[in-house]
Amino acid sequence: MLASLNLFRQPLTFVASKWQKLVQIAGNPYRPELHYMRGPGPKWHAKYQASRLNRGL
Repeated sequence: MLASLNLFRQPLTFVASKWQKLVQIAGNPYRPELHYMRGPGPKWHAKYQASRLNRGL
């Protein structure tokens, strides 16, 4: 009886550990791809637009 319980418990423990890892990864609010720079911002454009207009281009 004890051996059959152990055979049943082992796969459940494996599934439970994988489920916990999945929930931990999915629940992590940090998303680094949202924080990467995507190019010059409005301050950069304002600064270099003004210098370009002053050069007479």
